[in-house]
Order: sequence, then structure tokens, then C-alpha cells
Amino acid sequence: MRTATTLRTVRWGIVGVGDVTERKSGPGLQRAERSELVAVMRRDGAKAADYARRHGVPRWYDDADALIADPEVDAVYIATPPDSHRDHALRVAAAGKPVYVEKPMARTAAECEEMIAACERAGVPLFVAYYRRAMPRFATVRRLLDDGVIGTPRAVSVRTLGTPGMWEPDHLPWRVQPEIAGGGLFVDLGSHTLDLLDHLLGPVGAVSGAAGNQGGGYPAEDVVSATFIFTSGVQGVGLWSFAAGEQRDEVEIIGSAGSLSFSSFGAEPLVLRTADGERQIDAPYPDVVQQPLIQAVVDELTGRGTSPSTGHSALRTARFVDTVLAGYRAEHGISF
Repeated sequence: MRTATTLRTVRWGIVGVGDVTERKSGPGLQRAERSELVAVMRRDGAKAADYARRHGVPRWYDDADALIADPEVDAVYIATPPDSHRDHALRVAAAGKPVYVEKPMARTAAECEEMIAACERAGVPLFVAYYRRAMPRFATVRRLLDDGVIGTPRAVSVRTLGTPGMWEPDHLPWRVQPEIAGGGLFVDLGSHTLDLLDHLLGPVGAVSGAAGNQGGGYPAEDVVSATFIFTSGVQGVGLWSFAAGEQRDEVEIIGSAGSLSFSSFGAEPLVLRTADGERQIDAPYPDVVQQPLIQAVVDELTGRGTSPSTGHSALRTARFVDTVLAGYRAEHGISF
């Protein structure tokens, strides 16, 4: 079996070339140093062939197992919806190849644990596409915190608001179908912010929360509130409402000597407030948002560095989500 240190160049295959791979990730696999995209797969062979033609990928498949078995594929990026992440990851691990899987890592923490166990048995690494951990924008946030610009972090607040989607009941996107996504937009979007806070402030030690459905537009939760305490002692509060009358994306870290505010999904400047006044700090997004993390993954697979996002770090985010959605899932008979 090949190990990470034996790879000079990582030759990637993608299972599931949907929208996320068009600009957010696929080009990153091609642009990263010591990285190549050599094969893609989609169940619709015509769409797989079209993707391969447009992106200059040598081979395409309409069967995941065929791509996984391709001897010229060193590592596999799983970019399907969450309900198939576990099964594909187990197959890639069984083939002795490293796994890079889209977020959320899976529908539940239990599924994540199965994926971790399978990769550990096979002796292959498992990475998760929580790419904000490697983005320069949030590296700036971490540097400011590490430099003590706001003093000692004391608390954090999250507010994510969105207006209701206008979807027909028979044509709901998979992101609001719990049996596919594990929940609603809180799972799809909120997990990004939760994972970032895990990276910035350390692991969460205690979580409580509740979820509901106020808009009635789909079966998943559309509102979640939570309180949480990091093992460092930092306390947090969050509200995610996707049946609101406005769009809002705010994270504020409050310290003993100031505060730092930023958005998770926008590219506007960070806002630093201290006794010296308010200052805006530019922190743009990269052209290909996953490329910094992909480079970190490739660096680890080629023995040159370490990825900040792994199966174990993503498992902590999945456990947070499970905790706050447990009551809603039980009440509505949602199980996996």
C-alpha cells in the first residue's frame, strides 16, 4: 500500500463532479503544486464526459468503483451529497487510497466515526473540505487573536440569517432534505462557521441548543439556537435562521481588550475595535476557495506539511450538530 510520503505528485480522482467542483475545488486540484486531476466520475456519463472535456481531465467514469480502482488515481475527492459520503469513503479506504471528502463530513457523527475507523484500519489519511481553516482571510483572524490584539478571548457570537427559499415541494434542493443532507441549511452552512470556531478558539467542551421549523417550506429545521463553551473557557452563543426577512452573516469574537467582527461567507474587511478606535482590515477570498486547503492536503500527502482539516477535527463539528438537532430529529422521526 502506498503511503503519503511515497507520493511525489498526487494524482486525483473526483467522485461526483457537481456544482461545487466547477469553481470551488476542481480547479484547485489542478492548480496546486505537485497535484494533478486525472479522472472524474458522475453517474450521468454524458455530464462526466462534458466536465472532463471542459476542464481538460484525461479520463471520466460513470461508475465510482471504476474510478476508485484506477491504478493512476492516487487519492480520491468525494464531492457527492452527504448521504453517500460514508459509503464512498469506506470504498476508497478499502482500496488503500487517501480520502478527501466534502463537508459536512457525513449526516451524523456516527457515520463520521465509521469513516475514521475505516481509514485508520487501512492506514490512509482522511481529510475534510472545511476549507476556511486554510484560507488567508481566516489565517489573518487567527494571527490577530494569537498576537493578542483583542486581549484574551472571552466570548463569541454568531448570527446567520437568510430569507426563505422559493422552492416547489416536489423540487426541493438536497440541502434541505434531511435524509440526504442530515438536516437543513444549518448543517450545510452553519457547519462551516462551527468548524472555523473550533479552529480559532479550540474545541467545544459543552453544547446545548434547540431547532425548529418556522417557515414550513421543507422538512428540515430552518431555525437553530445554541449556547456553547470552549475548553479554553470562551463562551459562545449562536442563532441560525433561514426563514428571516433579511440576510446577515456576523461573527464577533469579544476579548478583554477589544473585539473582532467578520463574516463567514463574505469577503468584506474584518472590523477590529479596541481602545484605539475602529479599524478595517482587508481579508479577501482566494479565486479558488478550496485551493489553500487542497495545497495543505497535497503537502501532507507528499511529506511537506500538515493539513489543518482532518476527519477527527470534522467529527467535533458533527457532534456539535448532532447535539443541537437531536430533539428536532426525534420529534420529526428523522433517523439514518
